[in-house]
Amino acid sequence: MSSQLDYLKLRVAQGRMSRREFLGRAGALGITAALASSLYTQAARAAEPQKGGTIRMGLQGGSTTDSLDPALATNQVALMVIRLWGESLVELDDDGGLIGKVAESWESSADAKEWRFKLRPGIQFSNGQDVTAEDVVATMERHSGEESKSGALGIMRSIVNVDAQGDEVVFTLDSGNADLPYLIADYHLPIQPNGGKDDAAAAIGTGPYILKDYEMGVRFVAEKNPNYWGDIGHAETIELIVINDNTARVAALQSGQVDMIDRVPPRTAGLVARAPGINVHQTSGPGHYVFIMHCDTAPFDNNDVRLALKHGINRQEMVDKVLFGYGSVGNDTPINASYPLYTEIEQREYDPDKAKFHWDKAGVDEPILLRTSDISFPGAPDAAALFQQSLQQAGIPLEIKREPNDGYWSEVWNVQPFCTSYWGGRPTQDQMYTTAYLSTADWNDTKFRNEQFDQMLIAARAELDEAKRTQMYADMGMIIHNEGGLICPMFNDFVDATSDRLAGWVEGVNGFALMNSYAPLRMWVKA
Repeated sequence: MSSQLDYLKLRVAQGRMSRREFLGRAGALGITAALASSLYTQAARAAEPQKGGTIRMGLQGGSTTDSLDPALATNQVALMVIRLWGESLVELDDDGGLIGKVAESWESSADAKEWRFKLRPGIQFSNGQDVTAEDVVATMERHSGEESKSGALGIMRSIVNVDAQGDEVVFTLDSGNADLPYLIADYHLPIQPNGGKDDAAAAIGTGPYILKDYEMGVRFVAEKNPNYWGDIGHAETIELIVINDNTARVAALQSGQVDMIDRVPPRTAGLVARAPGINVHQTSGPGHYVFIMHCDTAPFDNNDVRLALKHGINRQEMVDKVLFGYGSVGNDTPINASYPLYTEIEQREYDPDKAKFHWDKAGVDEPILLRTSDISFPGAPDAAALFQQSLQQAGIPLEIKREPNDGYWSEVWNVQPFCTSYWGGRPTQDQMYTTAYLSTADWNDTKFRNEQFDQMLIAARAELDEAKRTQMYADMGMIIHNEGGLICPMFNDFVDATSDRLAGWVEGVNGFALMNSYAPLRMWVKA
């Protein structure tokens, strides 16, 4: 009964259970009405955020080559820093829907080719300057155009025009897109004064904190923004420390140096969970660990080479020995059952004979070089070694080069033709495909260019018949599965950990790690 009661109290503390429901379910456990009422009051009081104090994070992913320009953000650290100071027009809610941030409401035309976003009244940037529709327009402009290096460029290409009309911003698209609000929730698109055109790396936005001190790839310190309009950001100060080494990051949490960490190594997550004063949180979702091949670079421009490698990977072994139960088998597409319009396709199994057939057909006579690093995903070098072993049974030679963590996202990922990487996923198929598989996407890290795929993606955006749209996404998934440069052996659960010094964690939040990277903003230091 104790565990059941603890669960009910937790639901109250998370704001997910009413007083009436709590009293009814507590009564079913044999608890008196008076005691149940007292327990509810205690749990509800625990749910009230405490103000003040410092929250310290230890995160993996940061590099000295990073930038404060949100357009160039490529890792968890950069995303978290953006969360501190910036906000997009809209954001995902806990269940995968949308909530307003800089925009308070939005609506579309009947054909979804025009979208109107009404700005939140009275909202200010952290420098005290009022937010205007012109700032929003300028932000969208900076992330658009062929000269842009923004990670949101693929998203912006379908937008024909963005116009300021009083306190509204009007987006005109080249074709209807029911998912546009999800697209512009992209973390690369925080609204900046004059769109960031004056100083893209100034870290001035509408978020709950102001960046006070930083050293790229090392440490960031932010203090509460006195002009913040919202109700998150309970700590007075947030400190982010970059700790790329897995062992050091866990040790920092256990010693009290930090209060929360991301990417708890699956191999040791069970041990970490048993440590006193530490809570491990496991969240399933669209995140996936991958091997990416550039389809425009030899030998990966030969689809038989790509198929040989796809058939030559033992996915289940990798899930068992790298994820240790904190994830599921992938199938060489970026989409899994966490997406709303998902269609299952036949699972590709490990088949050394098929791998050898395609390898011999391709006629490649040199080893393939795979680049990897601990920073690409937890256990990536081990995954690379398992891949090498499984390919040996097919007679395919694979060489592994372990790259330095620092600079991996700027010098290896999206640059070298074959490497390990990860994606946190996106809330909709359209956003995932548009960001990473559309031929013109700047973050098309497999250099996959397929005219039929592009046409289907654009057509699916405007398709309002859900059954037809679901089938179109299924067909696109098959194209990537059979022809793409993505080897996706596994979908990872997000495994994070927090200390008992903090309260306010909410289980099952959609999006990225650490409650969609809002954990330090929504949690608080216990009084």
